[in-house]
Amino acid sequence: MLQVSKEVAKWYKEELELEEHSTLRFYVRYGGVGGNLPGFSLGVAVQDPENEHTSVIVEGITFYVETKDAWYFEDKDLKVQMNNKLAEPVFKYTSLNN
Repeated sequence: MLQVSKEVAKWYKEELELEEHSTLRFYVRYGGVGGNLPGFSLGVAVQDPENEHTSVIVEGITFYVETKDAWYFEDKDLKVQMNNKLAEPVFKYTSLNN
């Protein structure tokens, strides 16, 4: 499951100058820090879906993950929340078994 807070949606709208009905993809990239699996992290791109695995609409923006990236989230939920201290989104992975 994919969850995005309203605060995060507003942040992306401002930072990326997104308009209503824009689509924002979360994708797996090699490298980076703080990801779900060692050696990988999440990237974001303003991009239309090709083969959407899961999505959520918040503040008029569709946030989604492609089927080809679903392996990265196996047995996990992704929650994107605002870190008010850093004033930026943070990705939290929670086990589906909890």
